[in-house]
Amino acid sequence: MDRTNHTAATEYILLGLQDHHSLEIALFVLCLGIYCITLLGNAFLVGLIVMDPHLHSPMYFFISNLSLIDICGTSSFTPMMLLNFLDVQRTISFPSCALQMYLTLALGTTECLLLVVMAYDRYVAICQPLRYSELMNGQLCTQMAATIWGTGFANSLLHSILAWRLPFCGHHIINHFFCEILAVLKLACGDISLNALLLMVATIVLTVTPLLLICLSYIFILTAILRIPSATGRSKAFSTCSAHLTVVVIFYGTISFMYFKPKDQDPSVGKIITLLYAIVAPSLNAFIYSLRNTEVRAAVTALVWGGLLTRKTSHF
Repeated sequence: MDRTNHTAATEYILLGLQDHHSLEIALFVLCLGIYCITLLGNAFLVGLIVMDPHLHSPMYFFISNLSLIDICGTSSFTPMMLLNFLDVQRTISFPSCALQMYLTLALGTTECLLLVVMAYDRYVAICQPLRYSELMNGQLCTQMAATIWGTGFANSLLHSILAWRLPFCGHHIINHFFCEILAVLKLACGDISLNALLLMVATIVLTVTPLLLICLSYIFILTAILRIPSATGRSKAFSTCSAHLTVVVIFYGTISFMYFKPKDQDPSVGKIITLLYAIVAPSLNAFIYSLRNTEVRAAVTALVWGGLLTRKTSHF
């Protein structure tokens, strides 16, 4: 048998749900709408944070980073996936597949690390408010952001290099909507034990450990909130971290469904769960931070009223 490495194949076939074309049409309409909402919602949130001086704080700096991750993450695979749904193009070139796999893994890892940094920000704000400006200064926030982005992309680069060095022996059919690393590794005809080991280590260090740190942060936050004497004070303190907590639950909840599904589950169900994680969660983040945040709502109101007043003034 020919065991030569065919990783440089010109293209791969993305199966998606080709046996359920009517479902794919429904998913096309749904995903197109959600993708537009993701782009518009997160772009608006980033623009609002940049334009409003009241939102120039560490918390909103990290929220804008989260919005950028959501925009880039969904854009890395959604346009091609939408073409896939319409049966216009079920193939993807090798460079595009490699880039898609690299970006989805890098941005997913970066989001895990960003969520734990945001939890630390809320911990400092509630548990050590007098030292907040000292502990969360602009230089430190920039360094933390650069570190988590660099770590996410470096981790993805390592796994991508190891994955594409495997022998694929001519296999080029990917049983997924996009080039996700686990789906790509299933094509390999060589030993993937090293890849599996490193993925497990990376999952523990960069996904599970951040979750444990987030839980630890919220234990301290909850303890500090319960010590606040007034109910109004407790409610106000909890409202400052409720949006972040909601995002964490959605993010890790969908990951849990994706990776801990029953082994005898229909593969189509697993693909749809992955799709929900990749498409729906990013669209919700902008709404969560807009609807559950009084400062963002105030900034939107000021922007709208400012625009209306400007238009009225220009008529006189």
